[in-house]
Amino acid sequence: MRKVGASEVKDLTAYEKVRDVERAKNLEATKHRRVVVGENLSFLFENHETALFQIQEMVRTERIVDATRIQEEVDSYNGLVPGRDELSATLFIEIPELVRMTPVQVRQAVNRFQGLDKGGVIWLRIAPDVALPARFEEGRSNEEKMAAVHYLRFAVPPAARAALADASRTAALFVDHPNYKAEAPLSSALRAELLKDLSAE
Repeated sequence: MRKVGASEVKDLTAYEKVRDVERAKNLEATKHRRVVVGENLSFLFENHETALFQIQEMVRTERIVDATRIQEEVDSYNGLVPGRDELSATLFIEIPELVRMTPVQVRQAVNRFQGLDKGGVIWLRIAPDVALPARFEEGRSNEEKMAAVHYLRFAVPPAARAALADASRTAALFVDHPNYKAEAPLSSALRAELLKDLSAE
């Protein structure tokens, strides 16, 4: 999939004129690219458009006008864009009651997910015989503190892509963690989005 180019990033004035439209487009797109697994985990599958929107919002929020700094944001967010034969997702640990917790309770609530980013915990499974393990970006957590946001990828070889395209086969995200076991099916709309990602040049 094509990475975001710095030339695609609108300047502050130009983006402000189209921001409402771009936000609406992003909300509509991500509605079909998000899947909630259990009560506390959600996955947003990323692509060129979702990365560009995040870059544009960051440039706006930080009021970035320097070309070098814009390129730094582009380089950073391009890490979300999947490569050939892979899917990319942002994983959010969401705990609604956090607002009523003390800092110690917050840390305990998030830390119960320690090990979530290890191999063999999260899978994209396509029945009956395809199981694609998540590969996490390293360095986001340590033994003392678990990050609430993670970036992960699924390698999708051609046979798995064909299985994903077969509507007669079910597809789901599975989480098999000692403290959290859940699964959620992929909607037909999400599967269509993922197949577009996999076919993008």
